[in-house]
Amino acid sequence: MASSAATLPEHFSAWFARKQWQLRDYQKQMLSEKDQHNTTLLIAPTGAGKTLSGFLPSLVELHDAVREDSGFKGLHTLYISPLKALTQDIHRNLLQPIEEMGLAITAETRTGDTPSHKRQRQRKKPPHILLTTPESLMLMLSYADADKLFGKLKRIIIDETNSLIAN
Repeated sequence: MASSAATLPEHFSAWFARKQWQLRDYQKQMLSEKDQHNTTLLIAPTGAGKTLSGFLPSLVELHDAVREDSGFKGLHTLYISPLKALTQDIHRNLLQPIEEMGLAITAETRTGDTPSHKRQRQRKKPPHILLTTPESLMLMLSYADADKLFGKLKRIIIDETNSLIAN
């Protein structure tokens, strides 16, 4: 685990160690690109830690903000998937490391099935990470107060990019 300790904060390195996981090269690269504020394209096989790789920079940034006592208020990361079912699956998979590490990070979904009371709350008090579909995103962008919702956005993760391209 020495190689991951240099890249990951201790809290994350300890979690990887408990899971008996090693930080993969592309996960290290995602963290490195985060520090350089670069746009990245991650291509990895299914089951290879792609989801965690995509969210790892956000989780580290948000954890650091909480640890530094500055916190982060508002929407930090937007995840977009053309498939509502995939959005739900990714949400479940994302909650696991958040809960296991005890991170003070909120992650929610926003799709056509999201109840109106939750949609209204998300506009007033957005989660740190929002997982949505292109249709729901377009609706949110049409709001008069969209600038308040998206004004602090730091990261966008687009999954299944091949499905977003119009024929």
